[in-house]
Amino acid sequence: MTLPLVLLPGMMCDARLFAPQIAALSAGRSLICADLSRADSMADLAAMVLADAPRRFALAGLSMGGILAMELLRQAPDRVARLALLDTNPLAETPEVQAGRAGQIDRAARGELAQMMADIFIPRYLATPDPGIEATCHAMARDLGPQVFARQSRALRDRPDQCATLRGYDGPALILCGAEDRLCPVARHRLMHDLMPHAALHVIAGAGHLPTLETPQTVTEALRQWLS
Repeated sequence: MTLPLVLLPGMMCDARLFAPQIAALSAGRSLICADLSRADSMADLAAMVLADAPRRFALAGLSMGGILAMELLRQAPDRVARLALLDTNPLAETPEVQAGRAGQIDRAARGELAQMMADIFIPRYLATPDPGIEATCHAMARDLGPQVFARQSRALRDRPDQCATLRGYDGPALILCGAEDRLCPVARHRLMHDLMPHAALHVIAGAGHLPTLETPQTVTEALRQWLS
């Protein structure tokens, strides 16, 4: 039986983040894109995903989704048959970033989420401006809304360091990032590769934080090789 694939999207994203990969990989494979909107801690989000997931599965997460993938691995290592970490970070959040979360949550509650996405977040996502991808990011954030923004912000703020979790994983693994990712730079991925030296490391030229949409064919092929 083909191994099911569970996808974990980034902050304020949904299945649209993986649309090209879902279209390419779903034939003949059970594929689930998890809902990460319902809790405000990584531990609780992971428990919810695990409750809905198949008994054993391949797991791929991007950005916040990658951070959550590490928490799933910590909670249920026997269920994660393959692990793919895309444009993500195994470290706890820095105090400087933590300090800014409360103000952002307040702004979102006051109706300024769209403005923050336009001014703070989306300009840092892409290696090269792309109106189509930017519109998709705005639409995902709008549809999820300020309450989800607050929950996910708190989950990211309070997340634990997962270096020990990765060091203990010896299953098939992929570490992938855009060469121009400004949020989760290449150095973070080289750190993860040091923790899992058996993993394949792909750094994609011309891509930033969202290579699933910026360079979809390259990402899909890397995932296809990892799954095989």
